[in-house]
Formats: sequence, structure tokens, C-alpha cells
Amino acid sequence: MLKNLSYVAVLALAACSAPIDRLALTPLPSQLELRPLVGSAMVRTVSLPTYAAVEEVAFEAPGGLISSNEDVLWADDPQRAVTLVLTRNLSDILNIDVGPEPWPFIELADVMIDVRVERILAGADGVFRLSGQFYVGGDRIAFRNSAHSFAIDTPMPDQTLGSIATAQAQALLQLSEQIARTLAR
Repeated sequence: MLKNLSYVAVLALAACSAPIDRLALTPLPSQLELRPLVGSAMVRTVSLPTYAAVEEVAFEAPGGLISSNEDVLWADDPQRAVTLVLTRNLSDILNIDVGPEPWPFIELADVMIDVRVERILAGADGVFRLSGQFYVGGDRIAFRNSAHSFAIDTPMPDQTLGSIATAQAQALLQLSEQIARTLAR
């Protein structure tokens, strides 16, 4: 009986809590159009640091500590959202079939792109930083395997959630363009 009352109390408390606001990561369009060396590419699920892989929006607080805003969550799972933004951008820039992992097409992709992010964070100094490495490799076609570092800094007018989301989208667009150049003539 006491167990049932505790369960009911938890449900009642949950029903009274305020709804959580969500922040969408909206891709920005690229003006870049390149001639591809490949006909298709798969983007593996992007590896993010722990603080960036959770729903809370992370930012650097004064003193260098990473904090988060628990009142506003990302609208989508961050790894999924970043993967899909890169996929969409690469498809638009190269005009080829680009899909996320798991590969959605019957034939295998010509190349695979693996992105490992070391830092994806709005800095206390007003700069959004995106850094890490990406790898491009192909088994289906003769395409030279390669590893590339990236370090992208995007200024933010302030540290509002809208500025953080816009700066992140801009940094991901720059990363997409850098990856696309490795797949183009």
C-alpha cells in the first residue's frame, strides 16, 4: 500500500512540473557546389564528447568549467542531429547520395566518413569552438584513405541559446565544406 502511494505521489509531482523548452539545431545552406570524386558517401554516427552528447545545452562558464542549461534541451539527440546536419550539407554541396549510419541504400557507399569531435562548445570568450578529426575511407572504389584535423572558431554576438545554436550550425557548415573538399576534384 505504501509503495502504491509513493508511486502515485511521484506521478502527481511529475504532472505538476513545468514543460521543458527545446532548442533546434537548424542547418545553414552552403553556397559551395563541388564536383565529387565519388558517387555516394556514408556518414557514421558522429562521436561527441560526453558533455555534448547529452540533451542539455552545454557552454563554458567563466573559469573554464563546462556548465549546462537544464531548463532548455536540444530538440533532438545531439549525435543524431549533428550526423544528419553533416549528411544533409554534404549531399547538397556534392549532389550525390549521402546517408547516415545505418546506410539507407541497397548498394554499399563508395566511401565512409567518420567524424570524432574533441570539442564542440560555446566559449566564455564569445567564440564557439568545434575541433577534432575526420576520416575518409573507401572499400568499394579506389579512394585513398585519409585522416584530417579540424579546428573551427565561430564568433558569437552573445551567449544566448539562439547565438549558441546559430554558431554551432555555422561551425558544422564549415566542417561540412572542409569534408566535401576532400571528396571533390
